[in-house]
Amino acid sequence: MSINTMPVTTGEAARVLWQGWLAQKAGGLTASWMLHGRPGIGKTEIVQDLATRAGALLFDLRLTTIEPQDLRGLPYYDHAAQRTVWYRPEDLPDDPARPSVLFLDELTAASPALQPTVYGLLQERRIGRHRLPDSCLIIAAGNGPEDGAIAYEMGTALSDRLIHLSLRASAQDWVQNFALPRRLHAAVPTFIRMRPDLLETTSDALQRGQVIACTPRSWARVSAIVSAVPDRRLRDVMVAGTVGEAAAAEFALVFDDIAASLRVDEMLAASPADRWALYPATLPGLTALAYALVGAAEPEVLQAVIALTAGLGQVHRHRDDPRFRALPLAELCTHGFELLLQKALDRGWEATFAASPDWQAYARARAEAGL
Repeated sequence: MSINTMPVTTGEAARVLWQGWLAQKAGGLTASWMLHGRPGIGKTEIVQDLATRAGALLFDLRLTTIEPQDLRGLPYYDHAAQRTVWYRPEDLPDDPARPSVLFLDELTAASPALQPTVYGLLQERRIGRHRLPDSCLIIAAGNGPEDGAIAYEMGTALSDRLIHLSLRASAQDWVQNFALPRRLHAAVPTFIRMRPDLLETTSDALQRGQVIACTPRSWARVSAIVSAVPDRRLRDVMVAGTVGEAAAAEFALVFDDIAASLRVDEMLAASPADRWALYPATLPGLTALAYALVGAAEPEVLQAVIALTAGLGQVHRHRDDPRFRALPLAELCTHGFELLLQKALDRGWEATFAASPDWQAYARARAEAGL
C-alpha cells in the first residue's frame, strides 16, 4: 500500500517532530510518529538530533532483533501474592523526571508476531502494567517493500496508531540541514549541488539490478573517506564501493578540482589585498569555497569569513582571468550569504554580522539594484 500523505524533506520532518515534541511537552498533543523513507535517507539522524536538541535520553530499539518477550519482560511467580508478575525490560523509559525519546526502528521489518506487542506502546503508551512516562516521545521508522529492503505491508491496526511522515530526498535541504552543519568535506555538498539527481538513486539502482546506490548516508561516508584517505587509488576504490563506479568517477573530477584550488585556512590568514589571488577559478572550486566558509565560520574569524563570502561576487574585478566572467558569481555570493546568515542567526551572531562593513556593502548594493 502507498503512504498517502504529503512528502516532506528530512529538514521539514525534523521541524514537524520538534513541534510535536513541544506540543506534547505542553500537554496539547500526545501522539506516536512514523518516519517512512528509503534506506540511508536520514531517519535515524533526525531522531538522534531531536533527542540531543531536547536534552532527552534516547532509547533505540531495533525491532528486527527482538522478540515479543523482550518488550513484555519476563514473568516470575510471587508466592506471597500468589500471582505471576513481570520483570520489565531495561530498554523502556521509566523516569518521569527525565525527558526521553523511544525510537522503534525498522518497524515495518519487524516480525508480524511482534506487532501486536507494539500496538500498546504506540496507542496506550504501555506494555502490560508498565506505562511510559508523559515525558517520553515515541517515534517509529521503517522502509517500504518498494525500497528493496526487507519489509512487511503495514496493516490498518498499526497505521491508525501513528502520525505518518513520508520522507523524500532533497539536495538543497540535505546540503543546508545536514552536510553543512556536520561540516562534511566541501567537495561532497559541492558535488550534490551540481548533480542533485545523484543524492538518492535507490529506484534507479533497483531497476538496473545494481547492489550499490547513492543515498544521503553513503555521501556522508564519502566525506569521511576523502577526509581520511590520502592515497588517490585507494580513495577512489572506497568511494566507488560506497556510491557506485559511475557516480564515483564523476565525483573524482570535482574532488580533484577542489583539492587543487581550495585553500581556506590560507585565505583566512591572508591580508585583504592578498586574498584575491587565492580564490579558485572554477565553479566547483568557488562553490566549495562558499560551503567551506560556512563551515569555518566561528566568532573569531567571522569578519574574515564575511569578507571572503562578499569577495565571491567581486573576484572578477580583481583577477584578470576571463574564466570568472563566465561564472554565476553574483548567484554564488548570494547563496553563500544565505547559508552564512542562517548560521549566524542560529548561533546568535546577528549583531556581529550586521556590523560587518562587507555585509553592509553587499546589502546596500542589492538594495540599490532593487533586490
